[in-house]
Amino acid sequence: MLKRVKLCAVILAFSLMISSGIAINRANASEITNKFDKFTAKSIYLADYHTGEVIYEKKPLERLQIASMVKIMTLNLIFDEIESGNLSYETEIVVSENATSMGGSQAFLDKNGKYKAGELIKSIIVASANDSCVAMAEHIGANVENFVIKMNEKANELGMNNTYFVNCTGLPAPNQYSCSADVFKMMKELISHDGFFDFSTVWNYEIEHSGERKTQLTNTNKLSRFYSGCDGGKTGFTNEAKSCLCATAKRGETRLICVVIGAENSKIRNAEVSELLNYGFANFETKKLYSKGEILTEKLTVNGGKVEQIEVVVEDDLTVFTKKGQSQNYEIKVDLASANAPIFASQIVGKINLIENGKVIKTKNLIAKVGVESKDYVDFIDEITKNW
Repeated sequence: MLKRVKLCAVILAFSLMISSGIAINRANASEITNKFDKFTAKSIYLADYHTGEVIYEKKPLERLQIASMVKIMTLNLIFDEIESGNLSYETEIVVSENATSMGGSQAFLDKNGKYKAGELIKSIIVASANDSCVAMAEHIGANVENFVIKMNEKANELGMNNTYFVNCTGLPAPNQYSCSADVFKMMKELISHDGFFDFSTVWNYEIEHSGERKTQLTNTNKLSRFYSGCDGGKTGFTNEAKSCLCATAKRGETRLICVVIGAENSKIRNAEVSELLNYGFANFETKKLYSKGEILTEKLTVNGGKVEQIEVVVEDDLTVFTKKGQSQNYEIKVDLASANAPIFASQIVGKINLIENGKVIKTKNLIAKVGVESKDYVDFIDEITKNW
């Protein structure tokens, strides 16, 4: 049976915006409309990474071509393979003739050449290399068609209801589309993979081929060098999609993701994304209430264990996204269950809740810091002896 433990003796007053993204927009509709009406991109989406709360949106569900931003999903599947243990940066990838025939942005890989997966991933993130995408897709899925099926399955898993993939590169294809709200979702997923940031701020480098041939590759996301806090993104351009960019930037605890689809050119695209991010950082902030791995003052009671109590930690960051200067009241409570041994390290043993007006609006798991073995026969004899 759960026992409710009140972690905070009083309700905490804090600068907090915990309503939906739509409510944020309504509260600032006039200000935002006046500021961003001039933007010419077909679709825009600016939101907080942690909570997904929307700061500004324009035609967020309109189905559009997104060019090379398709590669965000390609990279998600690649990092899923790495984290599942099916792939490593050292895995050798054989490049097919099909991969080298892609055209567009390339790393100019050798036909039948062998490259480490890490090099191909780096070339996709930095230079949007189509040949590297296809080589990785063929390795993971046996062929591109199977890989694309996995891309659409992942899209469904992420709730991307206005997205359909036909290829893994974003090269023009009939019936391939997405929307700015869905691009946000897949970018949010991508940057949850720490490996993405191993390469996302690389400005330029050389990829080596056989026979000492080298190709100089430069980051297509210019904001990674020229916008303060920008540490990742994915660009795109085709005649159909026009100029596209999904960029993420972090300042302090606040991380934002901005999506622009269909700008007239890269200069306009970069300017619009920069201005949107500037507005977000100037007017909103993320407050971290608990950090991942933080130990609570409350301890877990263990029934039938070799120890009677253990420490518990927060499984993931507990944050709130707030409009600067706006205050609301909230409280934090912990639901912590006594548990029977054995308990495993990192086992979920309770919840920490953020509450507004008596309603739980956000929850994070509490996990056991260490494992606890069950008492054995000797332990029970010792206990009887001590109490004799």
